[in-house]
Amino acid sequence: MRNKRYLVLEDGTTYKGYALGSDNLTAGEIVFNTAMTGYQETISDPSYTGQIITFTYPLIGNYGINRDDFESLRPTLNGVVVREACDYPSNFRKSKSLDETLKFYDIPGISGVDTRNLTRKIRKFGVLKAGFAQSEADIPQVIEKLKSGSFRTDEVDQVSSVRPYISTGDGYKVVLIDYGKKENIIRELNRRGCDVTVVPYQTTIEEIMNISPDGIMVSNGPGNPESVQDTIETIKEVVGKIPFFGICLGHQLFALSQGATSYKMKFGHRGANHPVQNLATGKVDLTSQNHGYAIDEASIEQTDLEITHIALNDRSIEGLKHKTFPAFSVQYHPEASPGPHDSNYLFDEFIEMIKLHKEKERTINA
Repeated sequence: MRNKRYLVLEDGTTYKGYALGSDNLTAGEIVFNTAMTGYQETISDPSYTGQIITFTYPLIGNYGINRDDFESLRPTLNGVVVREACDYPSNFRKSKSLDETLKFYDIPGISGVDTRNLTRKIRKFGVLKAGFAQSEADIPQVIEKLKSGSFRTDEVDQVSSVRPYISTGDGYKVVLIDYGKKENIIRELNRRGCDVTVVPYQTTIEEIMNISPDGIMVSNGPGNPESVQDTIETIKEVVGKIPFFGICLGHQLFALSQGATSYKMKFGHRGANHPVQNLATGKVDLTSQNHGYAIDEASIEQTDLEITHIALNDRSIEGLKHKTFPAFSVQYHPEASPGPHDSNYLFDEFIEMIKLHKEKERTINA
């Protein structure tokens, strides 16, 4: 029988439930994810650094946790909220349960919560600060800390690679600037034969050019894109020199580097079922998403960028391309982990962009 635990929001709302995971009770921005599967990939996504995830799907943990499906070396989120946590998962690949995994990584959680009610509250009032309490007597103190405290803004620094490393291939050489990448980005590039050099987000343009890359990718990552302003100049210098592809935070940084601006969304996009329309073809893809910031559409008018994709739920920008240079970005996750594979073709478009750029260079130099 699990001990009682309380989820406390900054406005004083309290949800009673049962202890899950670690007893190291933390706090964070509470968000919700609507995916029906892929909870392991979600929990290990670095873009959730410092946040508490509410899973809207009612049963989490039923197929356990395995060694192979992590999207990072270790989860960096601050908590998990579920309606029901499965204590006895059933799958031939499992090595641990959800509860065991959260305890191993010292992450607190709570089960038995009315996650539908909580999600409706976040949708109505926007993302809120939240924390955990072990007893009713602790709740006032948690509320006071939430109201008076503030969270770290150096999330990217917590999850970016410490030093460069290579995932070898026999095709084009791609530099992946790591702002909190998901491992499946590397896997997708390797499947296409790419030789991937992962570099920390502070890597300079000179260091990148010394690698002689055929293409540049800027990864997803956590937090506000304006918190890493000092790296935007590097991206600005890269665009136009080498074919460029940005994903999620990389999409936002691409836009900011070209003069656009960003804003914080009311409750963001987090899930594996978000419809996105390609404006050139009219085709709609279901996409995997995880972001709390977006690019201001009005700010695009003053740039050399063109909107290529929009979210059908709220009409926010989901894709951009440069009008002159071989550079594009998407707000969603084409590496599809977790999620559908509808937008996986974007990696092929990136490879084709590299190919055409190299052919153009050969023609000029001939």
